[in-house]
This record gives sequence, structure tokens and C-alpha cells, in this order.
Amino acid sequence: MDYFIDVAYGTLIKHGEELAGDMVNVIRMDNCTVIVIADGLGSGVKANILATLTSKIAGTMLKEGADIYETVDTIANTLPVCKVRNIAYSTFTLIKIYHNGEAYIAEYDNPPIFMIRGGATIDIPKKQLHINGRRITESNITLKEGDVLTVVSDGVIHAGLGNILNLGWQWKDVQNYLKKRSVEDLNAQSLAKDLLEVCWDLYYRKPGDDTTVVAIKIRKPSCINIFTGPPKNKDDDSRVIKNFIGSEGKKVICGGTAANIAERELKRKLKVNLNFIDKNIPPTATMEGIDLITEGVLTLSKVLEKVKKYADPFSEDNEIINFNGEDAVSKLGKLLIEECTHLNLWVGKAVNPAHQNPDFPSDLSIKLKLVEQLCEVMKSLGKKVTVNYV
Repeated sequence: MDYFIDVAYGTLIKHGEELAGDMVNVIRMDNCTVIVIADGLGSGVKANILATLTSKIAGTMLKEGADIYETVDTIANTLPVCKVRNIAYSTFTLIKIYHNGEAYIAEYDNPPIFMIRGGATIDIPKKQLHINGRRITESNITLKEGDVLTVVSDGVIHAGLGNILNLGWQWKDVQNYLKKRSVEDLNAQSLAKDLLEVCWDLYYRKPGDDTTVVAIKIRKPSCINIFTGPPKNKDDDSRVIKNFIGSEGKKVICGGTAANIAERELKRKLKVNLNFIDKNIPPTATMEGIDLITEGVLTLSKVLEKVKKYADPFSEDNEIINFNGEDAVSKLGKLLIEECTHLNLWVGKAVNPAHQNPDFPSDLSIKLKLVEQLCEVMKSLGKKVTVNYV
């Protein structure tokens, strides 16, 4: 079977700098996903340039089918030379994971990759290569559902150095922490955010080095289908509902009109839950065969706001964003963040006058704008998004 490669990452910038010296490049292709993490020499602007060049060159070459020898040689001959140290330098980790689980890893001077399988740490077999005087380690492994790979820059291993911890947060300590956290079956985004927040605390909110975490989790594809808004042509109601119900995965309806259309076309009873769990959020409803029914624009706007905050790799206010509530926003957010790998939307283009903003063009509804923004933030989280306008 084909897996979904769930990837999330974030960076804490070194205190006093405006640009990160670490760079991550994720390239999704039809049959594989390429992930590159590069750590430029030093910090600030120069390090940012080195890391950006390395990540872009490596990502593009691997995407086009180049091997590690060509890639490393190109990087070595392209990077500018530091006048102070007289070296052109950027460490990197290259990962190419095919959707069947076959993976190739190349590491150059970055901390070794962490791998967790079934709550246990796994030692990845490696062999040494020497390319243009550089020692590269490479690995070929087969990943399984639930496997988690975590890649970090030096900033993670050095977290707490000279403050809370004399020698920093050692590689083995990070491995033990990841192992303990693995029992909670977190998604990639939660894993990356969690590890970054620990580093943030160890650094007393003043990172002594650029600190980057990339979390990769191998998952089964999980589709979430959302129907919102009535079709532009009323004659299409039956066809749209038929396609929506026949789709693979969980079904969600957002909006009273859309729910009424489903009730009529499916001849199933719509029952509104009159328990207001949150007075600021409209209640949910139930219908046979539908996993979740919510109000439309208001609920979608609050879900979008919450998902955007969650998608932020790290928030300095350290606000805890969770989706454990029983209200409509928490339930829909949980589906989108924790379960969804593929998001399919059926979006009706019949304009509801109640949703019009007089400052917008007459053909642009708030609902459509919300859908566009939701699609963008879900794509930024690595989800595959398909929109069917009807």
C-alpha cells in the first residue's frame, strides 16, 4: 500500500538574529517526498544564504533524480567561501521517502537522525562515503506505518548549554525524550512543536543557536470530505450529494443549507443538538452516515483561526492549542489536524446575501474566502487538498 508522508518542521532563530541559519525544504512528488535540512556556517545572514543555497540545490537535484555524489559535488562547488574561516560550509541531511516506505538518507555533519518504531528506538544501519574530501553517511531503510523520524540541527543538542544543563541536551537525552513522547501517538506537527517548546524553555527563551526540528511520520492515507454551501444550480443538488456520500473517508457538512440539502436528497432525518457547549459556537447536528454537521461561516472562521495558530511552528506566547473539546470547532479542528492527510471539499457557489461584506466585490462571499484560506493553511501542513466548486 502507499503511505502518506506526514512532515512538519519549525525553527527557533538564534537570539539577537533576524534570519535563521537553518533551512528546511520539503518537496512532494507523485511517488515520493524529499526533505532537506541544511545548517549554514555560523548564524545570521551569511548562514541563511549558505543554508538556503544548500537546501534548494539538494532538493532540486534529488527531485530531478540526481544521486548523492552529484548532489554533494554540486553543493561543494557552488557555496561561497567564508573569508574569515576560508571554508564554504553547510551541514545537511537529505531524505527521500517513497510512498511504499522505501527510504534513502544521507547525512553530513548534522546530528544523527532519531527513529522510533512501536515505542522503541531503532538504530539505522549506515555506511560511510567520501565525496570531495567530505565524509557522508548514507542509509537505505524500509519504513512502516507509525514509524517516526526526527531530524534536528545542533541547536537542539546544545539546548540548555551553560544554563540548565552543563553540557547541553545530549543526543541520547533527546532520544529518550522522543521515545517517551511516542506513546501518545502524536502527529508530525505536534511532535515538532513539542520538541521546539522544550528547547525554548531550556534556552530560557533566548536560543543560543538556530534550533530546527523536522518530524516525519509514516501514516495511512485518511480522507476528510467537507460539503459546504448550496450548489449554484439547484438541479445539481442530487449529483453533488451523491458524489459527496460516495467519497472515501469521513463526511462533514458545514452549514445549515447544505445540511438541509443532504436531509432532503438522502431522505435522512437531521437532528440538531440543542446543548450549547460554548455560547460563542453554534451547536452541532447529527444525521445517519455523516460524521459531523456544523454551522457554516462562523464555525469555519473559528476553525481557520485555531488551525492557523496551531500551524505556527512556534508561538512565543506559548499558547496551548488543542482540539479536545466537544464543541463544533474543536471536533472539526481535530479531524483536520490529527486525522486528515487528504482534504476534499465540495463548495457550493450559490451566494448567501447574509454572508456578503459590502467592501468585497459582489461575487466574492465570505464563505469562499474562508475556504481558500483553509486550503492554504492545510497545504502548508503538508495535507493534500482538492476543491470541487459546484
